[in-house]
Amino acid sequence: MKLVVKNTDTLVNKGLNILKKEVPCLDAAWHYHSQFELLYISKSNGIRYVGDSVSNFSAGDLVLVGPYLPHLWRNDVSYYSGEKTNKVKTIVTKFNKDFIGEGTFDNPNFSKISKMLEESKYGICFGNSVSKKLHDQIMKLADLSIVEQSIKLLDILHQLSITEDKVILSSSDMRQYTSENSDKLDLVLKFISDNYASNITLNDVADIACMTTNSFCRFFKKMTNKSFTQFLNEVRIRQASRLLVQNDMPISEACYLVGYNSVTNFHKQFKQIMNCTPKCYRKTI
Repeated sequence: MKLVVKNTDTLVNKGLNILKKEVPCLDAAWHYHSQFELLYISKSNGIRYVGDSVSNFSAGDLVLVGPYLPHLWRNDVSYYSGEKTNKVKTIVTKFNKDFIGEGTFDNPNFSKISKMLEESKYGICFGNSVSKKLHDQIMKLADLSIVEQSIKLLDILHQLSITEDKVILSSSDMRQYTSENSDKLDLVLKFISDNYASNITLNDVADIACMTTNSFCRFFKKMTNKSFTQFLNEVRIRQASRLLVQNDMPISEACYLVGYNSVTNFHKQFKQIMNCTPKCYRKTI
């Protein structure tokens, strides 16, 4: 998963571009770009990485990502199977701050939208009440004319800016303005994503990055704002939480399926990351 700087210069409308995608799986590259991105998942599930945030996503996921903020939506393993019977359905809206006109959001009348766009440097996830309300409007965006798209997006941004049903994702400003060292991190993230259920050691990932363990620890902390162990635990627990909701399996089985050898440690990490025990989480959801 190479950290990619996506070039949007080839887009027909550089200020606003809306794509409706129905593909076997989402883009598998950890990337960033110079535009804002409003991504709506109509059908899909997996793990979402935005800055230093690691979270589950499923149908109805609606996230606003600011410019230069690294992000990745990685599907459940079933989407990458050879048969590719599962399909992802998503609407990707990329826009510049001046898609309506230069200085539009400097106008006091648009102060709430301007504030939201500033907050998007951390990534913003909107709740189900918001995504359900906007579902039809977002799904029709790609079929509108450029003028209609601009007007409708402005309306959608207004509705998003006044809702309280939202969560800031990244705990720190993780915006990237250079791809230096991105190749190394890309290899590590892909290895973790593909092998979290196995016994991954610090030596394993340090070798992949061609670094000593001490150098790797400093490097990974600088790039992700988390230790390698903390990051791996979050990936495993997020996967486990999804298994507990989607499958009627014993908690101990979910523990072993995501790479833990100790049920006690699994319970400890689950409570620390999800703020409740696996049993309470399943009952609540």
